[in-house]
Amino acid sequence: MNARWRPLGALPSRGGAFASNAFVAILALAAGVAGVAVVATVAFEPGVGTLLGGLGLAAAFGIARFLAIEVDVRRDTARITPTEIPLVFGLLYLPSPVVLAAYVGVVVAARLLRRDTWSKLLFNASYATLTIAITDLLARLVFEPAWPSLPRWLAVLAGFVIAHAITSWLTWVFIVLLDRRRPGESARPVVHLYLTGLLNAALGLTAAETVRMVPWGVVLVGLLTVTVAAVYRAYYGLLRDHRDIGVLNDLSLRVAVVGRGGLRQGGEDDEPELDEGAWSTAMELARVQLNATRVVLHRMPVHGGLHTVVAGLPLPRPLSRHDLNAVLAADPPTGTGTGTGHVLRLVGSSSDPAVAAALTARAAAEVLVAPLRGAGQLLGVIEVHDRQSWVRRFGAADERLVETMASHLATALDNCRLLAQLRHDAYHDSLTNLRNRLGFREAAAAVLRRDVTPCAVIVVELGLLSSVNDALGHVWGDRVVVGAGERLRRTLPAGVLTARLERDTFAALLVDVGAQGAVAVAEQVQTTLSAPYPVDKLAVECTAVVGVAFTGVEPSRDADTLLQRADVALHAARGEETVRNYLPSMGQVLLRRFQLVTQFRHALDTGQVDVHFQPQLALLTRQVIGVEALVRWHHPEFGMVDPGEFVTLVETTGLIDPLTDYVLDRSLAQCRSWLDRGLSLSVAVNLSVRNLADTEFPRRVTDALARHRVPPALLGFELTESAVMSDPERALPVLRGLHGLGVRIAVDDFGTGYSSLAYLRRLPVDEVKIDKSFVMGLSSDLGDLAVVRAIVDLGHSLGLIVVAEGVEQDATRDQLLEMGCDVAQGFLFSRPLGADRFDAWLAARTVRALGAREETVLTLVG
Repeated sequence: MNARWRPLGALPSRGGAFASNAFVAILALAAGVAGVAVVATVAFEPGVGTLLGGLGLAAAFGIARFLAIEVDVRRDTARITPTEIPLVFGLLYLPSPVVLAAYVGVVVAARLLRRDTWSKLLFNASYATLTIAITDLLARLVFEPAWPSLPRWLAVLAGFVIAHAITSWLTWVFIVLLDRRRPGESARPVVHLYLTGLLNAALGLTAAETVRMVPWGVVLVGLLTVTVAAVYRAYYGLLRDHRDIGVLNDLSLRVAVVGRGGLRQGGEDDEPELDEGAWSTAMELARVQLNATRVVLHRMPVHGGLHTVVAGLPLPRPLSRHDLNAVLAADPPTGTGTGTGHVLRLVGSSSDPAVAAALTARAAAEVLVAPLRGAGQLLGVIEVHDRQSWVRRFGAADERLVETMASHLATALDNCRLLAQLRHDAYHDSLTNLRNRLGFREAAAAVLRRDVTPCAVIVVELGLLSSVNDALGHVWGDRVVVGAGERLRRTLPAGVLTARLERDTFAALLVDVGAQGAVAVAEQVQTTLSAPYPVDKLAVECTAVVGVAFTGVEPSRDADTLLQRADVALHAARGEETVRNYLPSMGQVLLRRFQLVTQFRHALDTGQVDVHFQPQLALLTRQVIGVEALVRWHHPEFGMVDPGEFVTLVETTGLIDPLTDYVLDRSLAQCRSWLDRGLSLSVAVNLSVRNLADTEFPRRVTDALARHRVPPALLGFELTESAVMSDPERALPVLRGLHGLGVRIAVDDFGTGYSSLAYLRRLPVDEVKIDKSFVMGLSSDLGDLAVVRAIVDLGHSLGLIVVAEGVEQDATRDQLLEMGCDVAQGFLFSRPLGADRFDAWLAARTVRALGAREETVLTLVG
């Protein structure tokens, strides 16, 4: 047996390396003493026969090493060789110093060819010396003198059993010191190797006795040797395949983690930025498995450039796309390389100048190259350079492994690009490719946080879209919007953050600009965007109006506040068709919001605030399975106030907790009323970012459930990713506490949040709700169709229930059902209704029946 160990995927710590090196030094000293003892206690006359026998034994050791089998044991690879067979053979027929020299010489030569480090070389040489020395000394100086009648082979076997136990224990100590792992993790593989060594020794002694005792025994042993060699090689092939599968599985898991969690928000083009550390770990895993000196991953972004990750030896110089294209252009029939499937092999023996240049650029004698191809495009290239052995080259199994790895990596890169596309769609306007309101808010907030210079937000409105749409249709209206977006981009300096907020309203963030400079830019924008637009052989006149808000006026660097102020200034500019700056006197526009805030507590106490319920249906069975609780405020002066207006104000003023408690209490009371009538309908309540920052909220939920005697499974909470990620360290414990109660957690407006895909797996989520902006465009927008299908597939792959909101047409419902969406809600089924009207809707639109568990089931009719 050979005591070669190779860690899989982890390097020893600095402390582990120091301890292992010290141990190897002590072991080498002990081996030297043992070797000297062997030579000093054996008297023999060197001769031609002894020399030939030693050379033959060395050849046998070399053949045995060639028949190596590498066995993976957890994180390690153990190299098993039948070297014990020639070892015991030699101890029976040759002087022990000759055996020692032959064995240690072959070990050292093999290690040098494999380019081992000095510590591994010294350890394996010491291991070989101690194995032979202890076996020989025990057999000659202990067992044979103590039991003179003991056969020589039995004395050698007894000595080997003890010597092998000692060297196996030393191997175990070396592994523990090298990797600093728990001792129990390494005990089992060492025992396995010990037993294998005993088996090999027994086979060797059996062969020796057969040759000595049986006529023509050498022929029998020769046949046995050929058979054992064939079995060893076949077994090695099976183990190699098994190990490759294991490594591919590990690599796939690591790559999947990179694909899910390694995508970070990029720049304006949203090109995905990958976690280089995670990719380096995956490439190091591949390098160790292939026993290569270097593995290189080249990623080719859509917008040009080349991102390279190297595992192993560094590249002599950075490679360019031109270098990669020259390699990929190699054509096997012309002699530039050889290929297996999609893997190209470049070898130094090729006469092609292009191959020679490629190998020189990489300082390699042999290179395996595999392109990573996605949907009709080249995503990157993976290269494997030189085996760590001067003897063996890459084989067909290595090429198959590289080809399979290339397939996995291509899938991962394709997934990253899909995530980037979904992120781009969530943060950008599909018509103009400018950022949408959400994307502008997120990007502007980031700029304002890191930039301390004076800034300004401008909001521009054209005011002609409705006229064009009404007169000529939405196609021409869209062309006007696209033209306005292009003019805005051309007018503003490069790098300025721009957005289409809605319809024909645009925004921009000006950085490091004074009041006069911002006004000058705003006036230039107004002039450019007010020029006539060519519409169906007509020139449509337009007068753009602009509102400007400065960070220095009523100082604020909050993106939402600046947008709000610019919008107030825009309203003031509409009547004058000009550019207006935000002034504190314009706060009258905010008076309504102030009134809403100050009167909200009174509205709760006097019953002005009510809770309406919108049904949720299982698409497959058409059963009403629950409702979403939606708050409504009937103001005595302003009439029905839109929830989007007052809920945001309530959140910012700290009154969200009373509102949430009110909605929760009313919802659970209604749920209890339904239970008393035999109806098991779940109710979903929306949560705010402030609720998620309240550590007492789970306790209040527990008290409410107990007070109304409602099972936790009938209560759900809906939240957005932006609510969670505004303060994840505080939000996640609250969410986990709620989830631990047994209530359901749903991600609302999925696809438009802070980081829908990158952080989804971190949340204790049961459901995802597809934002209605995607759902409502299913029948007319292929982009929305693709996004919804991707979200449904993603949700199901994560074991989540997928809910679609905003379903208003039969065609939309049918499409969602075909995609496999689980639950739907929207005006197609019912608007949000008060409790009494909702009960009437149930009576009129549903049929009651008993379910499989004797529960009442409500099925929608009509």
